[in-house]
Order: sequence, then C-alpha cells, then structure tokens
Amino acid sequence: QVQLVESGGGLVQAGGSLSLSCVVATRTFSSYHMGWFRQAPGKERELVATIAWNGRSTYYRDSVKGRFTISRDNAKNTVTLQMNSLKPEDTAIYYCAADYTRTTVAAIRPEEYDYWGQGTQVTVSS
Repeated sequence: QVQLVESGGGLVQAGGSLSLSCVVATRTFSSYHMGWFRQAPGKERELVATIAWNGRSTYYRDSVKGRFTISRDNAKNTVTLQMNSLKPEDTAIYYCAADYTRTTVAAIRPEEYDYWGQGTQVTVSS
C-alpha cells in the first residue's frame, strides 16, 4: 500500500504564496507519475497539475499557468506544488495523487490515479 501525506496548506491573503508538499511512502516512487487535484465546496474535484515520473513533463490547468509550479525530488519521495499570486478562487482542499506509470505521461482524470493523500486545506482571503 502506498501512503501519501500532504502538508503546507493554510490561510493566506490574495496575492500571497503557499508551498504544498506531498511525501510518498513507497520504495518505488519513480514508478509513479504524480498529480495535484483540488476540490472546492459544492464542486467536483479538478486537476491542478501533473508531473511525469522523471520530472521531464508537466501539465497545468489554464487557470494556474504562470502562477503554480509542480516539481518532484525522487531521492526524497516528494512532490511539491509552489503556488504564487494566489486568488480567492484557488480556495479548496488540495490532494496529491499517484498514477502508476502505465503510459509515458501522467493521467488527467482522477479515476486513473491509484493512490491519494488525505488532503490539505488552502484558503485565500480577498
């Protein structure tokens, strides 16, 4: 069983920054593409960003391009989401997820991910 633990959420004013981290308990972290998702109250879970197993390919939803950066450190089993210029509409619970490398790029649908963290709350005040 692969366990994911997120940290770094909190309350920040609009325009501020937060860095989310996800530590993955597995001996084969480099076998997984990684993704960050978020879910706001009353809304469906949506993809925020993905990173391939080797870090060479990333994907961002349009609304976060230029503001968020996803990265990973395979030596430390960690994936990070740096969030800058935060907006109130970024408020949500953020989840990291692991996608076993069946293809060369990370999945974009949540149902394709194999393991999930418990989530961390991000609240952006206006």
